Amino acid sequence: MTIRRPSAARTVRLLAATAVLGGLLVGTTAPALAAAPERTAPRAVRAEAPATVTVTGHGRAAAAPDLAILSVGVEATRKTAKEAMAAQKTAAEALLAVLDKQGIAERDIRTDSLSLSPVYTQNAAGESKVTGYQAGQSFSVKVREIDRAGQVIGAVNDATGDSVRINGVVFDVADPSALRVKAREAAYRDAYDKAAQHARLSGHELGRLVSLSEGESARPGPGAVGAMPADEASVPLAPGEIEEQVTVSAVFELV
Repeated sequence: MTIRRPSAARTVRLLAATAVLGGLLVGTTAPALAAAPERTAPRAVRAEAPATVTVTGHGRAAAAPDLAILSVGVEATRKTAKEAMAAQKTAAEALLAVLDKQGIAERDIRTDSLSLSPVYTQNAAGESKVTGYQAGQSFSVKVREIDRAGQVIGAVNDATGDSVRINGVVFDVADPSALRVKAREAAYRDAYDKAAQHARLSGHELGRLVSLSEGESARPGPGAVGAMPADEASVPLAPGEIEEQVTVSAVFELV
Protein backbone atom coordinates (compact mmCIF):
# COMPACT_ATOMS: atom_id res chain seq x y z
CA MET A 1 0.00 0.00 0.00
CA THR A 2 1.38 3.36 -1.01
CA ILE A 3 0.78 6.55 1.18
CA ARG A 4 0.82 9.75 -0.76
CA ARG A 5 1.95 12.87 1.05
CA PRO A 6 0.31 16.18 0.15
CA SER A 7 2.44 18.38 -1.96
CA ALA A 8 3.86 21.64 -0.62
CA ALA A 9 1.56 23.70 -2.80
CA ARG A 10 -1.52 21.92 -1.46
CA THR A 11 -0.35 22.49 2.12
CA VAL A 12 -0.05 26.21 1.48
CA ARG A 13 -3.57 26.34 0.05
CA LEU A 14 -5.03 24.55 3.11
CA LEU A 15 -3.35 26.97 5.52
CA ALA A 16 -4.64 29.97 3.58
CA ALA A 17 -8.17 28.63 3.60
CA THR A 18 -7.99 28.03 7.35
CA ALA A 19 -6.86 31.61 7.95
CA VAL A 20 -9.72 33.01 5.85
CA LEU A 21 -12.26 30.87 7.69
CA GLY A 22 -10.88 32.03 11.07
CA GLY A 23 -11.21 35.68 10.04
CA LEU A 24 -14.81 35.15 9.02
CA LEU A 25 -15.61 33.57 12.37
CA VAL A 26 -13.99 36.45 14.26
CA GLY A 27 -15.86 38.98 12.13
CA THR A 28 -19.22 37.39 12.87
CA THR A 29 -18.71 37.22 16.64
CA ALA A 30 -17.36 40.79 17.12
CA PRO A 31 -20.71 42.59 16.44
CA ALA A 32 -22.43 40.25 18.87
CA LEU A 33 -19.89 41.14 21.57
CA ALA A 34 -20.14 44.85 20.82
CA ALA A 35 -23.92 44.74 21.00
CA ALA A 36 -23.95 43.10 24.43
CA PRO A 37 -25.49 45.53 26.98
CA GLU A 38 -23.20 46.96 29.61
CA ARG A 39 -23.99 46.29 33.26
CA THR A 40 -24.80 49.45 35.24
CA ALA A 41 -24.29 49.94 38.99
CA PRO A 42 -27.52 50.05 41.02
CA ARG A 43 -28.65 53.58 41.89
CA ALA A 44 -28.34 54.66 45.54
CA VAL A 45 -31.66 55.32 47.25
CA ARG A 46 -31.76 58.95 48.43
CA ALA A 47 -32.64 59.23 52.13
CA GLU A 48 -35.36 61.70 53.02
CA ALA A 49 -34.48 64.57 55.33
CA PRO A 50 -35.83 64.00 58.85
CA ALA A 51 -38.71 66.09 60.10
CA THR A 52 -37.83 68.86 62.54
CA VAL A 53 -39.63 71.12 64.99
CA THR A 54 -38.57 74.70 65.83
CA VAL A 55 -39.53 76.13 69.22
CA THR A 56 -38.83 79.25 71.28
CA GLY A 57 -38.15 79.00 75.01
CA HIS A 58 -38.48 81.77 77.58
CA GLY A 59 -36.74 81.76 80.94
CA ARG A 60 -36.83 84.09 83.92
CA ALA A 61 -34.87 84.32 87.15
CA ALA A 62 -35.22 86.85 89.96
CA ALA A 63 -33.11 87.88 92.94
CA ALA A 64 -32.97 90.66 95.50
CA PRO A 65 -30.72 93.53 94.35
CA ASP A 66 -27.45 94.20 96.15
CA LEU A 67 -26.50 97.45 94.40
CA ALA A 68 -28.10 100.90 94.04
CA ILE A 69 -26.90 103.26 91.31
CA LEU A 70 -27.80 106.89 91.97
CA SER A 71 -27.92 109.55 89.27
CA VAL A 72 -27.25 112.88 91.01
CA GLY A 73 -26.08 116.27 89.84
CA VAL A 74 -25.69 119.96 90.66
CA GLU A 75 -26.72 123.10 88.78
CA ALA A 76 -25.93 126.79 89.22
CA THR A 77 -27.19 129.85 87.33
CA ARG A 78 -25.29 133.15 87.39
CA LYS A 79 -25.02 136.29 85.27
CA THR A 80 -21.70 135.31 83.69
CA ALA A 81 -20.35 131.98 82.50
CA LYS A 82 -17.36 132.29 84.83
CA GLU A 83 -19.58 132.84 87.85
CA ALA A 84 -21.84 129.93 86.86
CA MET A 85 -18.89 127.54 86.51
CA ALA A 86 -17.46 128.69 89.84
CA ALA A 87 -20.78 128.13 91.63
CA GLN A 88 -21.19 124.72 89.97
CA LYS A 89 -17.66 123.79 91.05
CA THR A 90 -18.42 124.69 94.67
CA ALA A 91 -21.62 122.64 94.65
CA ALA A 92 -19.88 119.65 93.02
CA GLU A 93 -17.11 119.73 95.62
CA ALA A 94 -19.72 119.74 98.38
CA LEU A 95 -21.44 116.77 96.73
CA LEU A 96 -18.22 114.76 96.45
CA ALA A 97 -17.30 115.61 100.05
CA VAL A 98 -20.58 114.27 101.41
CA LEU A 99 -20.27 111.12 99.30
CA ASP A 100 -16.82 110.53 100.75
CA LYS A 101 -18.22 111.07 104.24
CA GLN A 102 -20.89 108.47 103.49
CA GLY A 103 -18.18 105.92 102.69
CA ILE A 104 -18.58 105.87 98.89
CA ALA A 105 -15.30 104.86 97.24
CA GLU A 106 -13.83 107.00 94.45
CA ARG A 107 -14.08 104.10 92.01
CA ASP A 108 -17.86 104.11 92.51
CA ILE A 109 -18.28 107.78 91.48
CA ARG A 110 -18.24 108.73 87.79
CA THR A 111 -18.92 112.03 86.03
CA ASP A 112 -21.57 111.45 83.38
CA SER A 113 -21.90 114.98 81.97
CA LEU A 114 -20.64 118.55 82.30
CA SER A 115 -22.55 121.43 80.72
CA LEU A 116 -22.60 125.23 80.36
CA SER A 117 -25.39 126.94 78.45
CA PRO A 118 -26.78 130.49 78.14
CA VAL A 119 -30.08 131.48 79.71
CA TYR A 120 -32.36 133.51 77.46
CA THR A 121 -35.08 135.96 78.48
CA GLN A 122 -37.68 137.33 76.06
CA ASN A 123 -38.59 141.02 76.31
CA ALA A 124 -41.91 142.68 75.52
CA ALA A 125 -40.95 143.10 71.87
CA GLY A 126 -40.44 139.34 71.52
CA GLU A 127 -36.68 139.57 71.33
CA SER A 128 -34.54 136.98 73.14
CA LYS A 129 -31.59 138.18 75.14
CA VAL A 130 -28.93 136.31 77.12
CA THR A 131 -29.44 137.17 80.76
CA GLY A 132 -27.19 134.59 82.38
CA TYR A 133 -25.54 131.19 82.18
CA GLN A 134 -26.33 127.82 83.69
CA ALA A 135 -23.60 125.30 84.54
CA GLY A 136 -24.27 121.73 85.54
CA GLN A 137 -22.55 118.44 86.28
CA SER A 138 -24.08 114.99 86.80
CA PHE A 139 -22.62 111.93 88.52
CA SER A 140 -23.32 108.21 88.64
CA VAL A 141 -22.87 106.88 92.18
CA LYS A 142 -22.82 103.20 93.17
CA VAL A 143 -24.04 102.43 96.69
CA ARG A 144 -22.94 98.87 97.47
CA GLU A 145 -24.67 98.82 100.88
CA ILE A 146 -28.14 98.97 99.40
CA ASP A 147 -29.86 99.57 102.74
CA ARG A 148 -28.01 102.89 102.98
CA ALA A 149 -29.10 104.22 99.57
CA GLY A 150 -31.90 106.33 101.06
CA GLN A 151 -29.55 107.74 103.69
CA VAL A 152 -27.00 108.71 101.01
CA ILE A 153 -29.66 110.51 98.97
CA GLY A 154 -30.82 112.43 102.04
CA ALA A 155 -27.26 113.43 102.95
CA VAL A 156 -26.55 114.64 99.40
CA ASN A 157 -29.72 116.67 99.34
CA ASP A 158 -28.94 118.22 102.71
CA ALA A 159 -25.34 119.13 101.82
CA THR A 160 -25.98 120.79 98.45
CA GLY A 161 -29.39 122.39 99.03
CA ASP A 162 -31.27 123.80 96.05
CA SER A 163 -28.41 123.15 93.63
CA VAL A 164 -28.74 119.35 93.83
CA ARG A 165 -30.67 117.27 91.29
CA ILE A 166 -31.69 113.70 92.09
CA ASN A 167 -32.33 112.32 88.60
CA GLY A 168 -33.07 108.72 89.51
CA VAL A 169 -31.96 105.46 91.08
CA VAL A 170 -31.46 102.03 89.53
CA PHE A 171 -31.33 98.83 91.55
CA ASP A 172 -29.22 95.98 90.23
CA VAL A 173 -27.06 93.00 91.15
CA ALA A 174 -23.31 93.49 91.18
CA ASP A 175 -22.70 90.18 89.38
CA PRO A 176 -25.61 89.29 87.05
CA SER A 177 -23.89 86.20 85.58
CA ALA A 178 -25.38 83.74 88.12
CA LEU A 179 -28.86 85.16 87.55
CA ARG A 180 -28.42 84.90 83.78
CA VAL A 181 -27.35 81.24 84.10
CA LYS A 182 -30.57 80.39 85.93
CA ALA A 183 -32.69 82.23 83.36
CA ARG A 184 -30.89 80.44 80.51
CA GLU A 185 -31.50 77.03 82.09
CA ALA A 186 -35.19 77.86 82.47
CA ALA A 187 -35.38 79.00 78.83
CA TYR A 188 -33.83 75.76 77.56
CA ARG A 189 -36.15 73.61 79.67
CA ASP A 190 -39.10 75.56 78.31
CA ALA A 191 -37.94 74.99 74.72
CA TYR A 192 -37.31 71.26 75.34
CA ASP A 193 -40.73 70.73 76.94
CA LYS A 194 -42.46 72.45 74.02
CA ALA A 195 -40.56 70.35 71.47
CA ALA A 196 -41.35 67.13 73.35
CA GLN A 197 -45.05 68.02 73.38
CA HIS A 198 -45.04 68.70 69.63
CA ALA A 199 -43.35 65.33 69.09
CA ARG A 200 -46.07 63.51 71.05
CA LEU A 201 -48.87 65.36 69.30
CA SER A 202 -47.46 64.46 65.87
CA GLY A 203 -46.85 60.78 66.71
CA HIS A 204 -43.06 61.08 66.81
CA GLU A 205 -40.30 60.87 69.35
CA LEU A 206 -37.98 63.75 70.07
CA GLY A 207 -34.59 63.30 68.41
CA ARG A 208 -31.30 65.11 68.62
CA LEU A 209 -30.84 68.86 68.96
CA VAL A 210 -30.01 70.34 65.54
CA SER A 211 -29.39 74.00 66.44
CA LEU A 212 -29.72 76.38 69.36
CA SER A 213 -29.49 80.19 69.45
CA GLU A 214 -29.94 82.72 72.24
CA GLY A 215 -31.37 86.22 72.02
CA GLU A 216 -30.37 89.25 74.06
CA SER A 217 -31.29 89.14 77.72
CA ALA A 218 -33.78 91.70 79.03
CA ARG A 219 -33.52 93.77 82.20
CA PRO A 220 -36.09 95.97 83.96
CA GLY A 221 -35.96 99.74 83.57
CA PRO A 222 -34.79 102.17 86.28
CA GLY A 223 -36.98 103.47 89.06
CA ALA A 224 -37.03 107.25 89.47
CA VAL A 225 -36.81 109.24 92.68
CA GLY A 226 -37.68 112.93 92.57
CA ALA A 227 -35.94 115.79 94.34
CA MET A 228 -36.44 115.83 98.12
CA PRO A 229 -36.65 118.81 100.49
CA ALA A 230 -33.37 119.84 102.11
CA ASP A 231 -34.51 118.91 105.63
CA GLU A 232 -35.21 115.28 104.65
CA ALA A 233 -32.65 113.10 106.46
CA SER A 234 -33.38 109.92 104.52
CA VAL A 235 -35.44 108.75 101.55
CA PRO A 236 -37.55 105.56 101.82
CA LEU A 237 -36.84 103.24 98.91
CA ALA A 238 -38.35 99.92 97.79
CA PRO A 239 -35.72 97.87 95.88
CA GLY A 240 -38.06 95.00 94.95
CA GLU A 241 -36.47 92.24 92.84
CA ILE A 242 -34.17 92.19 89.84
CA GLU A 243 -35.36 89.93 87.02
CA GLU A 244 -33.28 88.49 84.20
CA GLN A 245 -35.06 87.24 81.06
CA VAL A 246 -33.50 84.98 78.41
CA THR A 247 -34.99 83.73 75.14
CA VAL A 248 -33.65 80.77 73.12
CA SER A 249 -34.65 79.27 69.76
CA ALA A 250 -34.10 75.52 69.31
CA VAL A 251 -34.52 73.03 66.42
CA PHE A 252 -35.00 69.32 67.23
CA GLU A 253 -35.34 66.29 64.96
CA LEU A 254 -38.51 64.21 65.05
CA VAL A 255 -37.90 60.44 64.76
